[in-house]
Amino acid sequence: MACHTHPAYLGPEPRPTDLRPVRGLVPPARGPIVRAFAPASVGNVIAGFDVLGASLRPLEGPPLGDLVEVSEGAGLRLRLEGPGAHQLTGELEDNLVLHAARAFARAWGRELPQVRFRLWKGLPVGSGLGGSAASVAATLVALNGLLGRPLSMSQMLRAAGEAEAQASGAPHLDNVAPALFGGLRLVDPEGRARRLPFPGQWRFVMASPDLSLSTRDARAALPQTMALGLAVEHARNLAALIDRLHRKRDVRGLMRDLLAEPHRAALVPGFRAVQSAALEAGAIGCSLSGAGPACFALTEPGEARAVGAAMARAWAEEGVKCVVRVCELDPQGARVAA
Repeated sequence: MACHTHPAYLGPEPRPTDLRPVRGLVPPARGPIVRAFAPASVGNVIAGFDVLGASLRPLEGPPLGDLVEVSEGAGLRLRLEGPGAHQLTGELEDNLVLHAARAFARAWGRELPQVRFRLWKGLPVGSGLGGSAASVAATLVALNGLLGRPLSMSQMLRAAGEAEAQASGAPHLDNVAPALFGGLRLVDPEGRARRLPFPGQWRFVMASPDLSLSTRDARAALPQTMALGLAVEHARNLAALIDRLHRKRDVRGLMRDLLAEPHRAALVPGFRAVQSAALEAGAIGCSLSGAGPACFALTEPGEARAVGAAMARAWAEEGVKCVVRVCELDPQGARVAA
């Protein structure tokens, strides 16, 4: 089967898009209404299992993420739209939008007024692009805007982690932090999302295969304990990576996943071939995006085209359809959309 590639790496790099392509996707509702968009994200960023995350903005095409609309209305209702809506099976009450709304109410210490939600699901479910985090972050920002901003960003981050745990089976903030705040984020021991320096020219080449892998299943593949030597090496590698980012030094050799990738690689058919192809084409590093199955390669701008093409060929040779996008870091994160 052929691998479908996105034109983002087939021509000159365009300027980042804004939210204009998103505005027409959800028709306006009557009465007070707030819409919020939250971008896709990469969890772990290879070396930082559960503590590093980066938000994404495609260099071409529409924004990559989820849009949530909140409006006044009788009853707590949820309407699903968008290309990923058909994947949201099961009871609506279990949808992450409503889990996020309940977490918002608990953080606020008050019951929510009568509101209605509309989710435009732009991200596929189980894709490794931070789809659950985007739904949660967009819901919280939209609610906060509708209700007069009663929650601080730190309160929303805690609420986001609480809601995200409903999807993954464990609370972790490496996707919701960049989805809310934007940029490259490090989650510290106090649960705060620290912005890390990031070379603005670096690109995230995202290769999204026509596969699905739930975060819950990917986490179940991980061992509950690790050897002392491995723990020390992981800590040393992550600390060195953060140090080099601050000092603007080369990070090649430090973009490696010692904890999750060895146990998750077999869950994504063709992953090792795609990883090898990206590294041979000049990528700074390549691994699973979060829990997978999407892979991403970190590159210099001049290498993005070749790396994307190599990843596309590798997926095609494995008989897996895929989409390749070239992205940059989204510095903004979740925001109110017109």
